[in-house]
Amino acid sequence: MINVENIAKVCILVTVHSTFDTRIFHKQARTLVRAGYDVTLIAQHDKDEIVNGVNIIALPRPRSRFRRFFGLTWQAFRLALHQRADVYHFHDPELLPIGILLKLFTHAKVIYDVHEDYRQIIRLKYWISKPIRGFVADLVGYVEVIGGRIFEAIITVNEFIKARFPSDKVVVIKNYPLLDIEENDSDTVRSGSDVNLIYIGGLNRGRGIYEMIKAMAYLNRRQNVRLRLLGRFDELDELNTDKKIRTLPGFKQTELMSWVPHPKVYDYLHTSHIGLLCLHPVGGYPLSLPVKLFEYMAAGLPVIASEFPLWKEIVEGNRCGLTVDPLNPRGIARAIEYLIEHPELRQEMGANGRQAVQEKYNWEQESKKLLNLYARLTTTRRDTPYAPEKKKRY
Repeated sequence: MINVENIAKVCILVTVHSTFDTRIFHKQARTLVRAGYDVTLIAQHDKDEIVNGVNIIALPRPRSRFRRFFGLTWQAFRLALHQRADVYHFHDPELLPIGILLKLFTHAKVIYDVHEDYRQIIRLKYWISKPIRGFVADLVGYVEVIGGRIFEAIITVNEFIKARFPSDKVVVIKNYPLLDIEENDSDTVRSGSDVNLIYIGGLNRGRGIYEMIKAMAYLNRRQNVRLRLLGRFDELDELNTDKKIRTLPGFKQTELMSWVPHPKVYDYLHTSHIGLLCLHPVGGYPLSLPVKLFEYMAAGLPVIASEFPLWKEIVEGNRCGLTVDPLNPRGIARAIEYLIEHPELRQEMGANGRQAVQEKYNWEQESKKLLNLYARLTTTRRDTPYAPEKKKRY
């Protein structure tokens, strides 16, 4: 019979990311459930429920950022205290004060999961008044330093962010894709076939949507090429950006698909031929490892990506695509034309990317680091280093 007392309880907190965020829910939470941990996720949701073994406790959806900062975070704190968890694992920088309070008021272990270099990202947030962006960015960086000293562990998504925290506390767990994306078999070597380009991610200037749309106007009009944009506009600039991009040359060859749930993304990947990722050289983008790059590769798509040295090493090193100047629409168009005119190379690059993900850029490899970290933090509660018995819920 399973001894319920020995099952470590994990409480994951998010106030910005969606409930079913791929990294938080589908990768981390479900990995922990499969390993036998009792996992609760406190997040914005419609109702309390259990999904895939994860106990979701719903937070209301705030009507403004002010309410999220000063209302939702404290509600999350109260709910988290009630859980009496062994490990609290939070993801959003606005929860840093809550993480510190959980450390002060409980005997639990606390993990801060850092998805981006927030000091740099905050400096790009248009909705923060420009005169105070630097102050806010520095304040977040200062609180991160304090948290880094008192939290048991810091998870980062790359080596660049790792350097900002105590090395003995940091575990780099890269945001590689799950190996459940079937290989794209829609591409063919038929000349004159339709070609679908795809971009998945935030829809704003820094992510290159203006240049990608403009590039469509430079393509050979004899070819039937469509650019599909899947993602969300920045919340406070949605109408302005939407209006501007509709006036760009190339928008007639563009389909604005908006955001779709994670499982549906694969449907679009499987009916696409080339993946685009033309982020600007701003903030922490040049040193990031965007999951969409690897999801394109996992789906067997050749990629056209910004010519950042780190991305260039991945894309050209694995012979799975081309790199371009993301600020040059003509250059982006030339790369698209080249892949359109060489369908056999397109397929070869797609196959190379898929193989690279299967061998090294996948969550199945990264998940071992997560389990080892949790085993170290909860070792006093269990008989085995990790992979404890799974709690029966029903």
